[in-house]
Amino acid sequence: MQKETKETKYGKYIVNKTMAELNIPEPRRATPPVDYPGAKTTLSLGDAVVKGSFLLRNRLFFEATDRPHEPIPHSHDTDEALTFFGTNPYDWRDLGGEVEFWIEDEKHLLTQSCVIFIPKGVKHCPLWIKRVDRPIFHYAALPSISYVKEMSKDAPPTSL
Repeated sequence: MQKETKETKYGKYIVNKTMAELNIPEPRRATPPVDYPGAKTTLSLGDAVVKGSFLLRNRLFFEATDRPHEPIPHSHDTDEALTFFGTNPYDWRDLGGEVEFWIEDEKHLLTQSCVIFIPKGVKHCPLWIKRVDRPIFHYAALPSISYVKEMSKDAPPTSL
């Protein structure tokens, strides 16, 4: 069991609880983070978790679903890095499933662990978890303590 280090000078920078466990509302919601079908929200960073930290959101996908994980194409007012990482201890490149991910009007089928760089203003998603043979880790990192998510023309922008 990890020793509590919050009382030390740098212990506050070690995060081992989810936003829900810290009772921090998920952006755009007044409630702690929820789990999505076929996924479990894991550790995250952001200004609400560690004051001044950049945004890092992640999930563990454990089963495919019949609907997109992130259905709405959108862009951000900052760059974003997305990772999809398999859990095969003998072949880290093996994603252990299939993820469908859209960048602008291009459909990409991911079957290997990867990092995707999304430049500021580039539309991306939907994101489909098509097949899961073993758990897949997914991380989203943004070099900002907050950002604006520009949705389709019919939906208003939301801040995180």
